[in-house]
Amino acid sequence: IQFKENDEINVKRKIEKATVQQFPDGLRAYGTDALRYTFCALASTGRDINFDVGRIEGYRNFCNKLWNATRFVLMKVDSEKLFTVEIGYKTVIDRWIISELQKTKQKVSDSLDQYRLDLASQTLYEFVWSQYCDWYLELVKPILSNEVNTSYSATQSGTLDTLVRTLEAILRMAHPFMPYITEELWQKVAPIIGLGGTTISKAPYPTVDASKYDAEAESDVEWLKSVIIAIRAIRGEMNLSPAKSIPLLISGGNVTDRDRLDRLRDLIIPLAKVSKAEFVDPDRVPISSTQIIDQLEIHIPIADLINVESELIRLNKLVIKLQVEIKELSKKLANPGFNDKAPAVVIDRERGRLTEATEQLSKIRTQISNLQLL
Repeated sequence: IQFKENDEINVKRKIEKATVQQFPDGLRAYGTDALRYTFCALASTGRDINFDVGRIEGYRNFCNKLWNATRFVLMKVDSEKLFTVEIGYKTVIDRWIISELQKTKQKVSDSLDQYRLDLASQTLYEFVWSQYCDWYLELVKPILSNEVNTSYSATQSGTLDTLVRTLEAILRMAHPFMPYITEELWQKVAPIIGLGGTTISKAPYPTVDASKYDAEAESDVEWLKSVIIAIRAIRGEMNLSPAKSIPLLISGGNVTDRDRLDRLRDLIIPLAKVSKAEFVDPDRVPISSTQIIDQLEIHIPIADLINVESELIRLNKLVIKLQVEIKELSKKLANPGFNDKAPAVVIDRERGRLTEATEQLSKIRTQISNLQLL
């Protein structure tokens, strides 16, 4: 027992020495909620924890993200105006975030039932940061941009109602992980939708409403996000200002893609900063910078927008990347050992990847040929 105690003392001294060397001026203050969330995120089973101050800083930023999201909501919502019209209409974006919220509730609940605080905190973090803050708040801005002084439209009321109710549920879901900031924010948010109380800790923990799952809305918004990401990628590659209005042409795809463009065009135009968004026949596409989403091709005409030499360099790099991928996939599919041992679904997937890469290579070579004509 004495040897064990001596070993523990020696380890403690080593840790103290290393900590003093690493942080000679002491640790910065990040806040109780950030520290608490960090410990939850690190609480994996069956391993030692390597404590990382960088994680505290990251979760401090997460607290700030939640605080700023709440400020945005409170700036947009006037509770007296919000309920002047019946709230019955929910846009596809509203239905999407409501559906994603139900999935998040289920995952967090399942993780807590299994005492997996790390999985629960990570699920919540991803939903709040990526889905609610980065996408939903951005997607609803065009809907809320035409506010009037006296009342909200039915669409605006439905979106604002969703905005507040989703945030209120987030605060209750996050309360066990970060009790102080959620308490303060909840006291401001809950009364807007007729809720409240002496403390958030006495409010019921969020439960799943299976009737609000909406696979169609999820598919529509994922399609919308992929188109916006593709346009932003082209802007980045071409060094185009995010404020510069550009035309968007789409080719390929199917009837569902065309229907989605018709229904979501009014969101794509302001969010992607495009002057128009329309489908064109593949043989009518002018020389463009292109991003491919499955069978869908996103085109930005480049004649008056880019440096041709730089675009040729980019495309030739992509050709090399695709050639390497095609070579590796072809080698794998020609290997008898792979074909004998791999499940049929895996083989089909790799064949699909090879076909897709080959088609992309052919299309990019066509783009290079067109550019060389400019």
